[in-house]
Amino acid sequence: MSRPILVGLSSLILLMALVVAACGGGSGGSSGTAVAPSPTAPAGPSPTALPAESREDGGGLYAPDVVSRLRPSVVRVLSEAATLDMFGQVTPTRGVGTGFIIDEEGRIITNNHVITTDGDQPAERITITLTDGRQFRARIVGRDTPTDLAVLQIDADNLTPVVLGSSDALQVGDDVLAIGNALDLPGGPTVTKGVVSAKGRLIQATGITIPDAIQTDASINPGNSGGPLVNRHGEVVGITTAVIRGEAEGIGLVISIDSARPVVEELIASGRVDRGFLGVSIVEISPSLAESFDLSVDHGVGVRDVESGGPADKAGLETGDIIVELAGKELTNSGELLQALTTYRAGDTVTVKFFRNGKLESVEITLG
Repeated sequence: MSRPILVGLSSLILLMALVVAACGGGSGGSSGTAVAPSPTAPAGPSPTALPAESREDGGGLYAPDVVSRLRPSVVRVLSEAATLDMFGQVTPTRGVGTGFIIDEEGRIITNNHVITTDGDQPAERITITLTDGRQFRARIVGRDTPTDLAVLQIDADNLTPVVLGSSDALQVGDDVLAIGNALDLPGGPTVTKGVVSAKGRLIQATGITIPDAIQTDASINPGNSGGPLVNRHGEVVGITTAVIRGEAEGIGLVISIDSARPVVEELIASGRVDRGFLGVSIVEISPSLAESFDLSVDHGVGVRDVESGGPADKAGLETGDIIVELAGKELTNSGELLQALTTYRAGDTVTVKFFRNGKLESVEITLG
């Protein structure tokens, strides 16, 4: 089973530790390695829609018109930091990714790993370059490690925000464009075209679990991280995040805009995503794992450990339980658990359903 691994400026914390720490702060296939189209060494108000006179092409807008509209909204993100090498010497690090402008206030969406260093520390300096050549120092509005999302802001005028679409409205086979600073090639962003190959994929890497991802065959390369995936109407429907390499070919994974939107809104509102504290470390339950250990269910979130004195411990959850539902939402993976916990805060009481020794049980848990 292949497992997407995001490789960028950051080395992200373990998901299990994250869940134990209150989940707060700040797909099967052939074997292969998923590499983030991540940073590479350098070489608000509703935006206006595409002009009505844009040409039509197969039920959508003419691709060059889409590119012409989107280019001013796509930005180059240069992250700089200083790290210590094995001899204790300070070594500067630089990486390039992509972002896109979402409002006239200068807010920009990108991937968290684009603007972080090893240890998930924010970059010391972030420089945004617009397609017209203007450069601005960016500040971090907020970032969220589990979903690999970050919001930046620059002080600039005459900005062109994107139009956010609906990833739920996408159909497998729909044409899409990916725009980003592939390999940081000179001359502006690279545009590639493909289709929606699949929906509902799961992106998993160290510290990251993202459900409901979009799979596309549009070419994605290092430097594309944080760039937009655009539908034939010129609307952003996803955020480029990872590409499967190895035995696989033409498999790129993209955060769906529908799953990203509430995270982005919370980052803008409070600078972080607060999640209810369950107090467990977890393991993904898959059909192969269920078969190997003769489990009673082939999906869900297994409880690997329970924090002593935490909410789950007080409610009676035990190591080996398999959580399959929280507050009425069915859970098939850890990403869905994180999404569900994002909806609730400390003090909220939720019903958790789980399997124990082959029997479905439920318990009320007051989140920490």
